[in-house]
Amino acid sequence: MDRHRWVGAALIGVLCLGTAATAQAPVIANVDPLTGPRSRLSKDWLGTVPMASQPEILVLAGHADSQGIGGAGTAGAAVDLGGAKPMRATMRDELHWNLLTAQAVVSLGQRRGLAIRFYDPPLRTIVNGDDPRTNWSVGKAHAAAGGYALEIHYDAYGPDGVGSGLIPPLHRPPSLLDESLAAAFGPYPLHYRDGLGAPRRGIAILEIGKLEGPLEAALRDPSRSVVTINAIALRVVEAIERGLGREPAQALTQPLTQPQPLAVSSPPGGERNAPQASRPPASSGAE
Repeated sequence: MDRHRWVGAALIGVLCLGTAATAQAPVIANVDPLTGPRSRLSKDWLGTVPMASQPEILVLAGHADSQGIGGAGTAGAAVDLGGAKPMRATMRDELHWNLLTAQAVVSLGQRRGLAIRFYDPPLRTIVNGDDPRTNWSVGKAHAAAGGYALEIHYDAYGPDGVGSGLIPPLHRPPSLLDESLAAAFGPYPLHYRDGLGAPRRGIAILEIGKLEGPLEAALRDPSRSVVTINAIALRVVEAIERGLGREPAQALTQPLTQPQPLAVSSPPGGERNAPQASRPPASSGAE
């Protein structure tokens, strides 16, 4: 096993039973040892179109602009079913983990030479989904210009959730990059729920996993949270590298640490709060 795959397996082992050997077990019964259940929905597409040799990848945190309104994201099983305290009082737990995971993906991707950046809306509540500051609007413009826009999500718990997987964008035929991300996390149908708002605007949705069970427990455990997020980020970045026809970079020689806040591109103006309102779900809409 080459060095970068050993590191990835070791990280998963820390999350599960503390041993790399256990973590290297294959996906059994469609349950991934790191991210839990994978999508069982039929894959009705094949990504065969090459991307540009070095496309700029824009990473978004799902529900970053829809807190307090319809489409705010899931609170997670720990909060809704277990009575746990939310990670942050100002947002749903899904957004908390979406933000940390998206930032970790970009931080690692930049260190490995990818043209990748993170966008965070200036407001946590933007009622109009077509406001130029939303994930939808910024991602749509990025995709229209030839870039790849990827929105990070955690799926709903229980029967409302499907599991990990990629929902491809709908503005062009599926690409090799879409195919690689689906191979790493699982696939959703091309027109899932008749086409969600983000894919209709050219933004791929990556569901990391259902916010429940061992995955949520690992995220919430202070002793495992950082390694959990970084293990997920490593899988995303390696899938991107493969989708671009690059061999995944050698494993980092320095230990992975707490993801640091990134310099984000966002239009000026506004605080990250707004009154309660409602609008169509910003992406998956699953609670």
